[in-house]
Amino acid sequence: MSEIPETASGVVWQSSPPGSIYDYIKVASFSIGPNGLVDQWSRRAAEQFGIESAEVRGKDPVEVFMPAELRSRGHRKIAEILDGKEWTGLVPFRMPGEGGAHGLAEVYVMPSETEHGERAAICIVVDVRALRGIETDLASSQAIFGQSPFGFLLFGPDLTVVRANQRFATVFGGAAADHRGRTVFDYLSRPEAERMTAALRRVLETGEAVTDLQIVGTTPGSTERRHWSINLYRVHSGTGRPIGVAGLGTDVTRRQIAAREAASARRNLAILNEASARIGNSLDLETTARELLDVAVPGFCDLASVDLYQGLLTGDEAPPGHWGSAHPEGFGGSSAELRRVAYASAVSDALLADGSGGSGVPRQSGGSRESGGSGGSGAGSPASPRVGAVHCYAFNSACALALRTARVQTIQGEEGSLVQSTLAVPMVAHDAVVGLVQFSRAKGSEPFGERDRALAVELAARAAVCIDNARLYRREHERALILQRSLLPPGDPEAAGLDIACRYLPGNTATEVGGDWFDVIELPGHRTALVVGDVMGRGLRAAVAMGELRTAVRTLALLDLEPAEVLSALDEIARGLGSPSGAQQASRVAHKSRGPELSEVYLATCVYAVYDPVTRRCTFANAGHLPPVLVEPGEEALLLDVPPGMPLGVGGEPFEEVQVELPEGALLALYTDGLVESRDHPLDEGLTAFRRALTESDLPLEDVCDHVLGTLDTRHGEDDIALLMARIQGMPTESVGDWRLPREPRSVGRARELARAQLVAWELEPLVDTVELLVSELVTNALRYGEGEIRLRLLRDRTLVCEVWDAGLVQPRRRRARDTDEGGRGLQLVGLLSAAWGSRRTPRGKTVWFELALPDGDSTSEPSAEQLLSMF
Repeated sequence: MSEIPETASGVVWQSSPPGSIYDYIKVASFSIGPNGLVDQWSRRAAEQFGIESAEVRGKDPVEVFMPAELRSRGHRKIAEILDGKEWTGLVPFRMPGEGGAHGLAEVYVMPSETEHGERAAICIVVDVRALRGIETDLASSQAIFGQSPFGFLLFGPDLTVVRANQRFATVFGGAAADHRGRTVFDYLSRPEAERMTAALRRVLETGEAVTDLQIVGTTPGSTERRHWSINLYRVHSGTGRPIGVAGLGTDVTRRQIAAREAASARRNLAILNEASARIGNSLDLETTARELLDVAVPGFCDLASVDLYQGLLTGDEAPPGHWGSAHPEGFGGSSAELRRVAYASAVSDALLADGSGGSGVPRQSGGSRESGGSGGSGAGSPASPRVGAVHCYAFNSACALALRTARVQTIQGEEGSLVQSTLAVPMVAHDAVVGLVQFSRAKGSEPFGERDRALAVELAARAAVCIDNARLYRREHERALILQRSLLPPGDPEAAGLDIACRYLPGNTATEVGGDWFDVIELPGHRTALVVGDVMGRGLRAAVAMGELRTAVRTLALLDLEPAEVLSALDEIARGLGSPSGAQQASRVAHKSRGPELSEVYLATCVYAVYDPVTRRCTFANAGHLPPVLVEPGEEALLLDVPPGMPLGVGGEPFEEVQVELPEGALLALYTDGLVESRDHPLDEGLTAFRRALTESDLPLEDVCDHVLGTLDTRHGEDDIALLMARIQGMPTESVGDWRLPREPRSVGRARELARAQLVAWELEPLVDTVELLVSELVTNALRYGEGEIRLRLLRDRTLVCEVWDAGLVQPRRRRARDTDEGGRGLQLVGLLSAAWGSRRTPRGKTVWFELALPDGDSTSEPSAEQLLSMF
């Protein structure tokens, strides 16, 4: 029953408010008249059974509710009840509102009398399922509330404790019942209690739960601060009426301690992660030092500075501060001089200027260099020397001790100093001290702890490794660049029938040296080999591999092999470049069985082209390189269709040759990928832009090169760039003498006559006698040892070349004749009288040639008697 208000007329009884126990147990009532039929039917019965009063009144309850097999027994019970007996029991009944399902009711039947004295009955019915549900809910509530390992409180609408569980009582003392009627002010300090009360009131008013409310307090009999995580939610009655707030508390003290440690660890990891991302992005020593301070200030300290050994900055081979020695040579002199390369501060400069930075640490090293003061104990601000000043620390200072021992020194700030403490951390890389970094915290900041010391050492070590790597890289880069430039063709290359211009742009100091190269090689017969290649990879090894391949190309060119044969031989050489000393086959087996540490794979791309100025034909062979570009007069630039083949070093695939006849005035361009490819645009766009830039091919060749490099977006510095351009000029017809001779003895005399006449026409009379003699020897050898028709050709350009062709495959071999031999001295004579001579295979035989310098002072002097007698 609810409250009983008083009125002027007396006491008025009111019904129970919503949420009464009767709402949960579902109690209904009806009455049975003397005739055994229902005469009263309550509203709760109508709700519970789903049958209105008009439908059941005046009917037999047994027939209406009970199953057919139980009706006979039901009628007997009704008769007994009407005879005045009480009865209590479980009665199954049909539930019309639930599709004919059977329910189970607990029925209390009490006999009664009508106003006329007739026997009747009053029935109280309770749904058994509702009772079982209440029992289950009570058991669940007890299991959660009473047996919970967490502190559990139930606050009433007035925010007093209605119920507490045993876990809460164990923590705060007494029995669970002793806490009824208390408030949060009985357990917490006033500020925390007010915060908790506000949260309870907010939950009660809004119904919004509060999770993980952090509360700090102490338990009875202890002064240790405890941390609790509180979860609050509003509790409702069955009808939805708020009846209080439930609170669940968990002791998270250990979690808070772990969280603080984790936060410190996360901060250190965040600083280290930032250091990994920011330190070492540049290969400049000073920039790396500034990157270290950008990470440290203000996240780790308030002031910081970096000093590096002067010898390190001037390019000494070894770091001067090797910490294995207790007394480094010349400590305090030139070998121990340091330069302040970086400084950072989160403190106002005005405070430092007021003299609160303390006494200076370093002492003057001589000359006009910066002096930081009188040489104190090393307890001052790291801001003492200016950036760029050269100084050295006093031998007995803490900074000097850190440099000598390679151990961190903690320096406490002096009285009146702005600095609270300083960590002097030596920068150690590969067992050598390269400098000193000082981290300082101003007064008012948290002092340095063990974690901070470890972090300071890690930051200094990372920066030291980056600085040492920058030093080593700078040294290697300079050496590789010197090697690379020494292997390139000196000056402006010259070639018969070609106007040549070239450009080579190495990568900048921020990128490693690449393996790009080009070459112009003079071949017999005034032919020219044009070579452009690129070793995959960067650094000194790529430069060395490039030098070996370039030397191999020049060696193979002297053999006058076909372009495809040159690339095949280069492929074998490239596959052997990474092999250790020993048999090549053994190294390959070791490489396959034990991994790449015994053998390194060198891959390279290369284009090898041979140009003949007489025919203006150029033969190309390509090993995975970008295609050559040809610009014919008045036409657009075209990519020559040269089969790319596999890169050098892959092996297993033959190379194809393509012969192209080049028109007079055409422009041929060979290049490396650095010219047409970058991270900002794909290769196709670069090739298109390159071809478009070559439309100005009618300019002088040097201007064309400059125009190409100035037009293309090469992003120079990312990669090396090699560009070799040649304008086709061809050899004039009047500079070529070409005759075919029958295979008969008189062809020797005929050859001399033809050669004499041609030299006279060229006004080269001083060479007539020598040429007649050497032509006779070569034609005679062709008749004696060769096959087929003989061909004689004279070429005049910067030198005079004579060639004798025949169909024989046997190559001439120079030998030393014995004193008794009547012959065998022809090739010795050719070698003695000519500037150069040789032989090469042709598709239909061989060619033997010799070369003579044009008349130019002493260049045509006759051989001495000693030289002639040396043949006998």
